[in-house]
Amino acid sequence: MATFSQDILELSVKAEKKVEEKIREIDRIVDYNQWKVIEAFQRSKVSDFHFAGSTGYGYNDRGREVLDEVYADVFGAESALVRPHFASGTHTISTALFGVLRPGDELLYITGRPYDTLHQVIGEEGDGAGSLKDFGIRYGEVDLLEDGKVDWEGVAKAITPATKVIGIQRSRGYDWRSSFTVEEIGLMVEKVKAIKPDVIVFVDNCYGEFSEEHEPTEFGVDLMAGSLIKNPGGGIAETGGYICGKEIYVDQAANRLTAPGIGREVGAMLGTTRGMYQGLFLAPNTVGQALKGSVFASAIFEEVGFVTKPAWNEKRTDLIQAISFSGPEHLIAFVQGIQRASAVDSHVVPEPWEMPGYEHPVIMAAGTFIQGGSLELSADAPIREPYIGYMQGGLTYSHVKYGVLMALQSMKERNLL
Repeated sequence: MATFSQDILELSVKAEKKVEEKIREIDRIVDYNQWKVIEAFQRSKVSDFHFAGSTGYGYNDRGREVLDEVYADVFGAESALVRPHFASGTHTISTALFGVLRPGDELLYITGRPYDTLHQVIGEEGDGAGSLKDFGIRYGEVDLLEDGKVDWEGVAKAITPATKVIGIQRSRGYDWRSSFTVEEIGLMVEKVKAIKPDVIVFVDNCYGEFSEEHEPTEFGVDLMAGSLIKNPGGGIAETGGYICGKEIYVDQAANRLTAPGIGREVGAMLGTTRGMYQGLFLAPNTVGQALKGSVFASAIFEEVGFVTKPAWNEKRTDLIQAISFSGPEHLIAFVQGIQRASAVDSHVVPEPWEMPGYEHPVIMAAGTFIQGGSLELSADAPIREPYIGYMQGGLTYSHVKYGVLMALQSMKERNLL
């Protein structure tokens, strides 16, 4: 432990003592979700022959079909589409939205402006990039209230006869707000359906899977999407995403992913199937490891005077731990410290850069086995006021703990503590 100064090691002991009961609570959620996943495997009679890959068109790929069944079961949905052909969470969300929206329809986000990478999917009028707006799909958003809650008066005014899809972002993204619990999302569904019963409620579930005992599709959400290099891939799936929800909407998304009339019936899995099954099996435990690390991070950063969201003793509904810093120097030292603790690319020093899809320079620590795998320990932040760092993931609690200690050590070495 010579890497860390004695005062930082003492802080670590103090923080771990403080969060003991919160760690036990997370273990209970892990146990519940682990058995839920196992029972879904058992009901679908998963066998080793389901792990075989397919080539070409991928016709009659029984492993692919059963994987869809298992995901639908785990998420309490009518149907699911799980494929390696989704390049990212943004691609998966885009496919879901383009699947159900038509020219003249409106998409209305009721949780404020969505994550930065979706801005170009929504588009600006006449941008020519093939955005929703290019296809005549209108977009609106209702900002959250100052307390982070939905502005229901504003929502009631914003919903029109053209409103086809209500968008909800479960996670905080790059905002200083609490992520939404599954119960809160269920109440959102009830309220928007009371205003317009035929509206489709869509949830961006990225970072949220298995952080609670239930998922949004168990609380009335019509359509939901996420990435396999986040929570449900368990750190094993090398690429891909999932869409789940009501069968009619999942089928429409499948037609968008491939082509009308082809839908989910084709798509070679090319050796990815085993990793997707095994990743889903591991996901409840791996998410639990990351959540424990986030709780520890929150506790220890609070000990040295930083404000965190969520606080260490608050309810968790996603992986992301936000930490508010006093300036860019603290923020950059934090991210670079996380990188220093990586098993992969620890020698690389992250610097802010103009990353595609983002509106401000972004600094990212990503010493991961899977590129962009944010169930692995990573951290990122836009370089803009307020200077907030966002940490997520961690395949093991120990790795998260040492990553956090290294971040603090980096700050100490620069006289920032």
